[in-house]
Amino acid sequence: MKRLVTVALALPLLLAACQDDASSVVKYSTGGDPTDSPCDRVVSIIGYADLLLEPEGQEERQDFQDALLGRVAEVRGITLEFGDRLPAELHGAVQDVRAATAGLARSDVPRERQVQLLKQYRGAAGRIVAGCRD
Repeated sequence: MKRLVTVALALPLLLAACQDDASSVVKYSTGGDPTDSPCDRVVSIIGYADLLLEPEGQEERQDFQDALLGRVAEVRGITLEFGDRLPAELHGAVQDVRAATAGLARSDVPRERQVQLLKQYRGAAGRIVAGCRD
């Protein structure tokens, strides 16, 4: 009985310690495998966000609804997690995507600024897609 009580008292401490170790790893996205191709992951999420975007050049017509903001937040998370593993020549575009999505993923950004950020995002995202195809 004494052994059972000791185990029962120690179990929560062990579980808490395991959870602390697991949560200490910085993770910006869910799903996938850490060994996934960084280009595949980033290009895929850019394409997913593009499904809700007006055609390039028509950013002024864009509706910045919650669904779009959510997808842009996903782009931000994936680029935070995988962007540093893209080819070195794309790191500037990755930084531009991160900067643009920091504002685009928020609903409190004024519309004029959203349009400006979307234009910046489109250019940088296009450079990543093109660079990952090479």
